[in-house]
Amino acid sequence: MADEIPHLRVLIANERRDRLELLAQVVSGLGHEVIARSIDVREVGAVTARERPDVALVGLGLSSDHALTLIAEIVREAHCPVIALLSAKDPAYVREAARRGVFAYIVDTTPEELQSAIDVTLQRFTEYHNLQGAFGRRAVIEQAKGILMARHSLNADKAFEMLRDHSQHSGQRLADVAAAIVDSHLLLLPPTPVSE
Repeated sequence: MADEIPHLRVLIANERRDRLELLAQVVSGLGHEVIARSIDVREVGAVTARERPDVALVGLGLSSDHALTLIAEIVREAHCPVIALLSAKDPAYVREAARRGVFAYIVDTTPEELQSAIDVTLQRFTEYHNLQGAFGRRAVIEQAKGILMARHSLNADKAFEMLRDHSQHSGQRLADVAAAIVDSHLLLLPPTPVSE
């Protein structure tokens, strides 16, 4: 079914146990698995690294410093988006949470709105990582072009053609050909003379 919601592994964190339990019920009610519930800042990083959640939800409890530290620890250990949950608008907290790596925030919402926010956040997170990968591939291709330009006295267009042609003839991706050139270019340099 096209509208079926994917089953997610969710880490939830909040310094208030009552809010943590309430959020766990909402997340489970949406059909997701709560893989970890954390209150303790000292433990949340290890729990995140061990459990590898699809998404993390951090509620703002009594102390914004506590919630911000939870966010920072989760972001440091996770390869998933973190969504901050607030009971009221707090622009200063949101700015600081963004600095710590939160990917989105929601203010006091219904389960359906929470699900929509999770869906949008996961989509944007995927796009962000794809874009990061594209930038990395682009940088490697530019490095390989530079190496070919220097080695063969080519301009940038001819170096790119050389990369593209080799990619097509070898059946390798352009980024893989470029990475091989960059990785091995030191072996292609003339030997440095040994001074006596």
